[in-house]
Amino acid sequence: MTLDLIDEATSSGARLAKACGVLGISARTVQRWRKHDGGADQRRGPAHQPQKAFSEQERQKVLKTVNSPELRNLSPKQIVPTLAANDEYIGSEATIYRILRQEDQLTHHQRSRSAQKRTKPRLVAHGPNEVWTWDITYLQTTVRGVFFYLYLVLDLWSRKIVGWTVEACESKELSSALILRACEELGVDPNSLTLHSDNGGPMKGSTMLVTLQRLGIAASFSRPQVSNDNPFSESLFRTLKYRPEYPNKPFDTLEQARAWVAGFVTWYNTCHLHSSIRFVTPDDRYFGREQDVLARRQATYEKARQRHPNRWSGPTRNWNPVGAVYLNPNTEEVCLEKIVG
Repeated sequence: MTLDLIDEATSSGARLAKACGVLGISARTVQRWRKHDGGADQRRGPAHQPQKAFSEQERQKVLKTVNSPELRNLSPKQIVPTLAANDEYIGSEATIYRILRQEDQLTHHQRSRSAQKRTKPRLVAHGPNEVWTWDITYLQTTVRGVFFYLYLVLDLWSRKIVGWTVEACESKELSSALILRACEELGVDPNSLTLHSDNGGPMKGSTMLVTLQRLGIAASFSRPQVSNDNPFSESLFRTLKYRPEYPNKPFDTLEQARAWVAGFVTWYNTCHLHSSIRFVTPDDRYFGREQDVLARRQATYEKARQRHPNRWSGPTRNWNPVGAVYLNPNTEEVCLEKIVG
């Protein structure tokens, strides 16, 4: 796996030293692996057992104690203080949990529902209108405790704002109408689209879900009470509210808020050079113009290098278009993005 990641990165234009540095190894180590035994990862694990590790006798004492008739119905968090009250200590809660987990003795036996493991939503977009993310944020008004609500829909691959509205309330009906209007205006095939959002009422309301089902749009949701499963929309809101043009005073009317947001959307889509997509505008990437833009930059850099070759110790800046865009990538994808990027 390690060498596969390095090979993929170097074939995409990354330097071997940089690729190895991201993975915490040296280029010389990789060369030695490839020279011997066909390039297998020859790193070894720890040579000795940690000094703090429990002996087999101690492990058996823990198992015997927690499985005793007096304690077997208690959790380790209750067992440890119970034993301490009787002047006995067999290990910390974490140690007892680890031993029970290794012995497969953490099965849920209570009447209550067992804890549900929520899988982190992971989506990938290889082109426009494959994955949209959306969310709602507050806009302050001149009336204390009263807010306007900004709905923003973002295309994951291009970062283009494909739909927006400012309303006086949060509503699943308004949400479904916004998504429907965005699909119609852009001529998007709903059957090829995935819509990601958090777990708010407007996102998971019955009207919204029925609309998505009727259109054929696949719904994706963040994990409950996890704030960073929808990072692209959150980042967009931060860009919006930290713009120098963002009003210092709250909005007086709904029309005033809508007018300001309309200007922001125009700037963001057509003028903003987005750092995550090689500093092209979302519109350039969405409509397929980024190839020409980046090619011109590459040509400019090559000319500068030819004029002063002594000022360049390596290849010019990477102006290749960004490939697939991941929502919540796994560890291997994060490493590859750092290497190639």
